[in-house]
Amino acid sequence: MLDLAAELHRWCEQGRDFAVATVVAVGGSAPRQPGAALAVDSGGAALGSVSGGCVEGAVYELCRTALETGRPATERFGYADPAPDPEAPPGPVDGDPFAVGLTCGGTIGVLAVPVTVRFGRGADRATVAEALATAASGGTAALVRVVAGPGESPGELLGRPLLVRPDGTVSGGLGGGAELDRAAAAEARALLAAGRTAAVEVGTGAAGGRCGRPVTVLVESSAPPPRLLVYGAVDFAAALVRMGRFLGYRVTVCDARPVFATPARFPEADEVVADWPHRHLAAQAPDARTAVCVLTHDPKFDVPLLELALRRPAAYIGAMGSRRTHADRLARLRRAGLTEGELARLRSPIGLDLGARTPEETAVSIAAELVAARHGGSGAPLTGGALPIHHDSVPRGGAGPRPVRSARAAGGGATPPAPASASAP
Repeated sequence: MLDLAAELHRWCEQGRDFAVATVVAVGGSAPRQPGAALAVDSGGAALGSVSGGCVEGAVYELCRTALETGRPATERFGYADPAPDPEAPPGPVDGDPFAVGLTCGGTIGVLAVPVTVRFGRGADRATVAEALATAASGGTAALVRVVAGPGESPGELLGRPLLVRPDGTVSGGLGGGAELDRAAAAEARALLAAGRTAAVEVGTGAAGGRCGRPVTVLVESSAPPPRLLVYGAVDFAAALVRMGRFLGYRVTVCDARPVFATPARFPEADEVVADWPHRHLAAQAPDARTAVCVLTHDPKFDVPLLELALRRPAAYIGAMGSRRTHADRLARLRRAGLTEGELARLRSPIGLDLGARTPEETAVSIAAELVAARHGGSGAPLTGGALPIHHDSVPRGGAGPRPVRSARAAGGGATPPAPASASAP
């Protein structure tokens, strides 16, 4: 839902009643990930997408039903196969495989929730409106909603919202008591720290509600964009800035030489800084979402910088240079006291092997490695492979999408592990 925050915030301010259908679980090669949403207002206007077009019509009607009844509803959409006759000539077939199925072969679980002041849902609307206002203004918060459990019938808990702020304060409630809210808020803060949206199981016993079973909640995170820190104001940096912005990073370029570190040379950067790289990084406090790209390939710049970076919790640290430069750099870093474990975090030479030569091609190579690092990809060609295309998915024919047990158990801000079945399709 929060991916539509700007428009939905305006709908709230205009007093519109609407319903939002949100992807809460995916399996196989699904087109959209959890958090993707489609909204429908009382006048029939639609906004967003949950599938890229495959099941939009059915989800639209699900939203209309939720608006009319005031009750949340869930639906699972899978592959629809029209089973054409292989001997028949090309042309239309009976039925419409796009109406209710995913032609990509995946599955998605969708939750449709009314956001209205009718049917006694005014408090829920106020919580959702606050979450949308926070996300629309670029603020940090997590919206938690019950999507399954306890048991097979979540009843009145389904869709209830809880807004969790970075300082731990909350608004709203999941309807299962204070213990459930506290457990959900703890999981939400862990996912918020990583800027992730995911379904997690929370609570057992009293916290889990009826039957002592866990409750599954969807945590949608609204957080500032991850940072890309590019050190070295060179031609390669200009291309990487453009690629970083395309991927949604907030990009900073830093170089110790003021004549090169100018906004005129990097107009697409969010920030251009003239400072010694290691001194700049020391003031940045990189976190588990920060990427550091060192393009200077000059020992007086990159060794002090990497000595500092490799001891900070950045998500990605890469350095440009030849293999000979890399070997010399490692030797210098060892003499500076870095351990083999710390050095193992360094991706150098930077980027994936694409045969890149131009700055633009090199930027694509680096961006590809950034994406692979973010999602746990191998960087290998998909052709002829057997691993899932989407690493958070379960394979077709499996038990279906399952939530992670705990974001906190996965290492706080770290990426929660994929289900065990995802590793062996």
